[in-house]
Amino acid sequence: MYEISVKTHFSAAHRLQGYAGDCARLHGHNWEVEVFLRGEYVNEIGFLTDFRGIKHATREALAALDHTDLNELPGLAGANPTSENLARHLYSVLGAALNNARCRVHRVRVSEMTDTGASYWEE
Repeated sequence: MYEISVKTHFSAAHRLQGYAGDCARLHGHNWEVEVFLRGEYVNEIGFLTDFRGIKHATREALAALDHTDLNELPGLAGANPTSENLARHLYSVLGAALNNARCRVHRVRVSEMTDTGASYWEE
């Protein structure tokens, strides 16, 4: 089994509804996103898939989030824009763009700070 990843970032604001603390107020983060793809076979030149395609799809997915208020993101359908919910949202968006016969999005990790993060994947 092979696993490859791409790491990038975006900036956005959010507020956590129902949270008893400072994060209930609007505030921003420089979010870090890491996308992991897995597959069993590489192609004739030794790639699971080209990093360029992963980077392009990730840039497109994050363009909809960058410098926005994540609470207004239609893709979260009323869910709080937590790291967990953002990871699930990006997993879905990136899976639709990147999954193919050779490899699939295995996991998406979202971090709002350097020492915390959340991942989403499906068994």
